[in-house]
Amino acid sequence: MKASTASIVGGATTTKSPVAVVTGASSGIGAATAIELGRHGYQIVVGARRIDRLQRVAGEDGVALSLDVTNEQSVKEFVAEIAKRFGRVDLLVNNAGGALGMGPIAQASDDDWIGMWQTNVLGLMWVTRACLPLLRKAKHGHIVNISSVAGFETYAGGAGYTAAKHAVRAITRTLRLELNGEPIRITEVAPGLVETEFSIVRFHGDRKAAKAVYEGLKPLTAEDIADCVVWAVTRPPHVDIDEIVVRPVAQATTWKVARKPGRPKA
Repeated sequence: MKASTASIVGGATTTKSPVAVVTGASSGIGAATAIELGRHGYQIVVGARRIDRLQRVAGEDGVALSLDVTNEQSVKEFVAEIAKRFGRVDLLVNNAGGALGMGPIAQASDDDWIGMWQTNVLGLMWVTRACLPLLRKAKHGHIVNISSVAGFETYAGGAGYTAAKHAVRAITRTLRLELNGEPIRITEVAPGLVETEFSIVRFHGDRKAAKAVYEGLKPLTAEDIADCVVWAVTRPPHVDIDEIVVRPVAQATTWKVARKPGRPKA
């Protein structure tokens, strides 16, 4: 991770490096994205609940701050600390999210659905709303929302998650309309099957069920998605990459996946 050129002015840190805020950055796509942004010269600020993991991601040059996107007060405190330290945000990566359960609508779990909507939808709105004044202080702002192919497709057992990700897609498109005319770019990155802790969380810690999701194919990695984010945010300021849809070769849709006996080696 590159060190940034920074100084202290009136208690706040001024840095010539662009300031990138990444939520849900303690593991998976968020961690990989933060690390890669740091390598490309960004001053990274990472937020998540697991502060011990977060500090390892931030390293010596980054800033790790506790963040629970399902708690509005936590979001406010997180952004207030960023404002105090840097005074602006050049890039916001809304990565915090995830799926819970695979039950059909007839047996839907209220707790799972509420959890998914709090994390994927309300959390994204709270973080974005709080960061917008800081994004407007940057010369060029950029918001990247990590959504999913589940944001425009559906599959049996996935109603709660697909509904939440459809909402993320709607929010992203609405932001483009509302911020049109301002120097703030909006990008949606919609991954297909990515092997991270995603499925372990979805199946409430059942590692056997989580492993089965990726059997017989070579899924994407967190680093693959980080590469997409970095490419999008390093285009010239007048170029807006509206959306990137990225899947493993074996995946045609959320539900149509070519699987082979055994799993191919990397």
